[in-house]
Amino acid sequence: MATPLICLPFAGAGTSYYHAWRPLCGDRFDIRPGLLPGRERRIDAEPLRDVHAAVDDLLPTLAVAGEVVLFGHCLGALIAFELAHRLVAEPDVTVAALFVSGAAAPAEERSLGATGLPDDAFLDRVAGFAGFTDAAMSDPELRELILPTLRADVEMFERYAPSTAELLPVPITAVVGRDDVLVPRDKVAGWSRSTSKDFAMIDLPGGHMYLTDSVEQVLSLIDVTVHGGGSGEPRV
Repeated sequence: MATPLICLPFAGAGTSYYHAWRPLCGDRFDIRPGLLPGRERRIDAEPLRDVHAAVDDLLPTLAVAGEVVLFGHCLGALIAFELAHRLVAEPDVTVAALFVSGAAAPAEERSLGATGLPDDAFLDRVAGFAGFTDAAMSDPELRELILPTLRADVEMFERYAPSTAELLPVPITAVVGRDDVLVPRDKVAGWSRSTSKDFAMIDLPGGHMYLTDSVEQVLSLIDVTVHGGGSGEPRV
């Protein structure tokens, strides 16, 4: 049976980004993206501005039981971390592993100075730390549609504070782009202080959004970590 892999979105993203992972997983993982308000079929819902409220919103929709794995990139890593804390308290759920990508450790300062800026300055600041500009922002109608959710997500990221100092009893693997100017390696290494289990830090080529070119490597890493990779060759 495929292991549920719950994937949490980075700022401005929905579930569609992770749907593309499904053909790469075969029978190893069941990709289950978390859908937050303000995007896709929930576009008319008010976007959230607090990580803990996002976890409250997601929990009833997940309907998980048994062994699960969590993955999140940037903002999604913080949501995944808080979600893991909630799930380990569920008697019928086992969180096998947490993968945090492109994110400083929970206790680190993460203010980008983007919240509250005028639209153009806000988008320039986001593009500067993300390392790319979403083409949709050049379309006035799409920009008007997407911008409120992106603003809410960035505010959620900047305002984040951990819900607890209690160590997570789940192995954590932190993945970061080697050229990520937003997330220095020393701030990624701090994730080791958030778990009472094993910790590993992996760097891959690229900047903050290294993930767009490294999906197969990331899935291979998750597979080997969770399943042992069988004969040593990951099947994803």
